[in-house]
Amino acid sequence: MSALVQPVILCGGAGTRLWPASRGARAKQFLALESERSLFARTLDRVAGADFLPPLILCGAEHADAVRSHPEAEGSSLLVEPMARNTAAAIALAVAAVEPTQLLLVMPSDHIIADLAAFHAAIDAASILARGDWLVTFGIEPERPETGFGYIASGAPLGESGYTVDRFIEKPPLEVARELIDKGGHSWNAGIFLFRASAMRDAMLVHCPEIYRAAEAAIAHGVGKGSSLYADHAQFASAPSDSIDYAVMEKHDRVAVVPVAMGWSDVGSWEAVHGLAARDDAGNACAGDVFLHDSRGCLVRPQRKRVSLVGVEDLAVIVDGDDILVMPLSRSQDVRAAASARR
Repeated sequence: MSALVQPVILCGGAGTRLWPASRGARAKQFLALESERSLFARTLDRVAGADFLPPLILCGAEHADAVRSHPEAEGSSLLVEPMARNTAAAIALAVAAVEPTQLLLVMPSDHIIADLAAFHAAIDAASILARGDWLVTFGIEPERPETGFGYIASGAPLGESGYTVDRFIEKPPLEVARELIDKGGHSWNAGIFLFRASAMRDAMLVHCPEIYRAAEAAIAHGVGKGSSLYADHAQFASAPSDSIDYAVMEKHDRVAVVPVAMGWSDVGSWEAVHGLAARDDAGNACAGDVFLHDSRGCLVRPQRKRVSLVGVEDLAVIVDGDDILVMPLSRSQDVRAAASARR
């Protein structure tokens, strides 16, 4: 990389799809799911080194203590959101808080990227485009037809660095997902971006000026405490809630995609956790005091309970305090129903 990149870590998610382990101040990004270190710590690891500036971490007040408790976050700056306003407003805060010429690498705090060399190579390619004022999104080369992700259709090549974005595609039904994979030139939308701050500011002023102006005012009226800046509540409250894809990326005429295969997972469900975890010969992934008899393909996280499974398949059993979740792994996307009912 020929210029320092400013990592911007979005750390405000609630992670309700991993209830009951993920909730409140102990959100998904602070969990150690398939290693001994939290997803947040591993996110910070991948942007450590001489090519990166110290990270700017966006989080809510509820998560500020958890962020500061990580030694990997030492030297980082915190930008504290007074309320959740989705990714467009969060990114607008970061854009308003830095120098206009700065390249920003925006990434969630709760993903896994196994191939760091491929990730850094993609950053190099994206940086070339971003210096030409392209708003760059990272597209994950798909491994299978997937209905849980949005897709990005690549358009014309931009040298050897990437492609124009032809269109964004909402989460498709299975048959459409298969067609996209067979056709080629489509990648999963990972929600990772790289752009010059001034390019995103200008795009926001065209496509979502209310969001940017509210964020800009929230920064201007914010309160600094050490390495933390608390954005102003009243100013930020006026920002409409919208995702960066809807607010800017799908509307702007200078959006590029850099496709990359980098061992990526959004760890977006207990089924995904099972797929990433070490499993025995019967496909079971267990941690703790678990007895299994004639059971296959299960995920068991018993915490401090003794759990026994007899004659079951493809089941998730997640224990957290007094809450116990039992479900088929194939129903992992329905966890939010239980999370909502058990608040």
